[in-house]
Amino acid sequence: MKSSALNVRIQNNRSYDKMNLKVILEPSEEGGFTVYVPSLPGCVSEGNSREEALKNIRAAIELYLEPVEDDASFTPNAEQLEIVV
Repeated sequence: MKSSALNVRIQNNRSYDKMNLKVILEPSEEGGFTVYVPSLPGCVSEGNSREEALKNIRAAIELYLEPVEDDASFTPNAEQLEIVV
């Protein structure tokens, strides 16, 4: 099993944030490659080549992390905070 580090730029309302995520790239039995992100359950993609698989997982990560409109609805007393880990 081969893992690769992937840099992804995610757009939020203010700017672009950069994340480093570990992805697992595996050859598929049918040919091509399957790639998944262990830290993002269900975030899986594939491609006919290694490069295509990495390009596709980058798009999948961006969609996975994209805010959903429902996420923006809070109760009137809610407080939105940002933490750094």
